[in-house]
Amino acid sequence: MDRKFYITSPIYYVNDKPHVGHAYSTIIADTLARYHRALGDEVSFLTGTDENSQKTVDAAQKSGEDIISYTDRLASVWKSAWQVLDISNTDFIRTTELRHKKIVEEFWKRLWDNGDIYKGRYEGLYCKGHEAFMKESDLVNGLCPDHKTKPEHFAEDNYFFKLKKYEKDLLSFYEKTPNFVVPENRYNEVKSFVREGLEDLSISRQVQKWGIPVPNDPSQVVYVWFDALINYVSAVGIEGWQQHPADIHVIGKDITRFHAIIWPAMLMSAKLPLPKQIATNGFFTVNGVKISKSLGNAIDPIGLVEKYGTDALRYFLLREIPYGEDGDFSEEKLKERYNADLANGLGNLVSRILQMSSQYLDKSIDIPDLENIPDCKSIHKYMSAFEFNRVMDHLWSWIKDLDELIDEQKPFVVVKKDRQTAEKQLVYLLTKLAEIAVLLSPFMPNTSNKVIDAIKENKKPENLFPRIN
Repeated sequence: MDRKFYITSPIYYVNDKPHVGHAYSTIIADTLARYHRALGDEVSFLTGTDENSQKTVDAAQKSGEDIISYTDRLASVWKSAWQVLDISNTDFIRTTELRHKKIVEEFWKRLWDNGDIYKGRYEGLYCKGHEAFMKESDLVNGLCPDHKTKPEHFAEDNYFFKLKKYEKDLLSFYEKTPNFVVPENRYNEVKSFVREGLEDLSISRQVQKWGIPVPNDPSQVVYVWFDALINYVSAVGIEGWQQHPADIHVIGKDITRFHAIIWPAMLMSAKLPLPKQIATNGFFTVNGVKISKSLGNAIDPIGLVEKYGTDALRYFLLREIPYGEDGDFSEEKLKERYNADLANGLGNLVSRILQMSSQYLDKSIDIPDLENIPDCKSIHKYMSAFEFNRVMDHLWSWIKDLDELIDEQKPFVVVKKDRQTAEKQLVYLLTKLAEIAVLLSPFMPNTSNKVIDAIKENKKPENLFPRIN
């Protein structure tokens, strides 16, 4: 195997447990990772936790725990959540790890040696929710549009990164790399922002005492976003990144500028290759309001899994919202999808086919590899465009067609008069069901495995998706 594929999810603040928006980004990354494994690629899939922030300090103090005990506990919560959601990451990084600290120090040195770090004074507006500086023009009625809070005036002596120096280089790169950021409308926003002119970036904090100390100046710590972005390199090492940078960074749209502007500029300064693509997903809303822990409207994905199952939640998130767009989350919609698409659709089809084949068919069929399925080209086209909902639409149209074919051909009737013809019908149905199961493996891995095992054993499985009233 010589094809490598490196994909990352965001790393998440440990100031609380995961909500369904975090789950969505991570499931997207997992689906792509699983798809590339199925194609035979050697996949590295990174996720993790961002722990060097003031948010973490505030959350630890609120919980009454010391900061180390708190971060250890919350990191375990996030790891457990990804296990429940069948996330197949190959690495889980914490920004408090020594391997990360060493790479941040090396990165800082590279930028310093390149003359791109200097000391100055920053004064301006700071949003605690984003842990980022904002312009007056970014605000809506004086408030952060995402967190609905008023940024604080902030002033202190910091170290700065010469971001403005890389304006022309960034625009030149964008011109040569038309699919660097998807969807296109978000890429256009990035280009427009850079064309308006960049300002140098404050990359250290004096008042914050938790984080990675600035090399040769322990009175300050490295700014959380400068620190966090480097995690993608920390996981594979400088040499590893040099040989194979990330193929895809999967992120939420609120951190696009960090990943599409600041991160490439940092890599340019460090003389390292840039990631190949940044895929930005939209926000979930509840009653039209963005899901946010700070707003108190977060939805626990683990609770949904306990009620509907992991694959049902994965299916709903991938099917319901076109990638890159915002969508309103509704448990009622999830329940409707569950009963209509999973219980009455896929689950019923599996039951019908395996019930007949276990009774009337003695021969077994081969389970195909994903890349050998005739319909794989269409699926690959959708996956390359991050059109996960179209893959689901395609497969469920296929499920409907097979249901209609059973009603039309009635193998359970034909077998009484012409067993040979009925067997041919059942072999065709089983073959198509196997192809569906294989194509579903990146999206609904547990369900896919159950269907494949049932086909191999030629045995009707237990009810995959019992109806929920």
